[in-house]
Amino acid sequence: MQKGLLAAMLLCPLAFAVPAAAQSKVNIEQNFADSLATMPKGELDVSGGFYVPAYSSVAMSQGKLRVDFSVTLSVHNASETQALVIKRIAYFDTAGKQVESYLTAPVALKPLATVSIFIPTDDVRGGTGANFLVDWAAAGEIAEPVVEALMVGGVANAHYAFISQGRPTRTATKK
Repeated sequence: MQKGLLAAMLLCPLAFAVPAAAQSKVNIEQNFADSLATMPKGELDVSGGFYVPAYSSVAMSQGKLRVDFSVTLSVHNASETQALVIKRIAYFDTAGKQVESYLTAPVALKPLATVSIFIPTDDVRGGTGANFLVDWAAAGEIAEPVVEALMVGGVANAHYAFISQGRPTRTATKK
């Protein structure tokens, strides 16, 4: 009886483990409510987009070892005065297939506020060539947002962290 109880106690935490692919969806509206503003009234006449490389897995040791990384995508509103509308945050894998979409509707980000998406180390759906697309807009001239991905991971006693900066896919334009 004691052996069965001990085995149940040791295995119990495994019953609550959730596979990466089945994790609950990120809810930007709930998780970042303090960072969000009301949507601007009127026309969104300035818009742009970013491509952000993200490495959820990296080959090392002449390609014989794969190291998995957690990824944090951060979208920063660099404007001190104006809301930034985030229209899309989408995550793609190495083959260019969309893995996840993080917005069901556009959200407005307060001046100097940030939202982020976290992908845990065990979620390797993106692979070695993962990337994000972020589309944004504003009601008038605005400082271009700062969009970056931070990767953190390690193997044995070695730990690695690096940043990948977003690259504009479209120049900020007025309609």
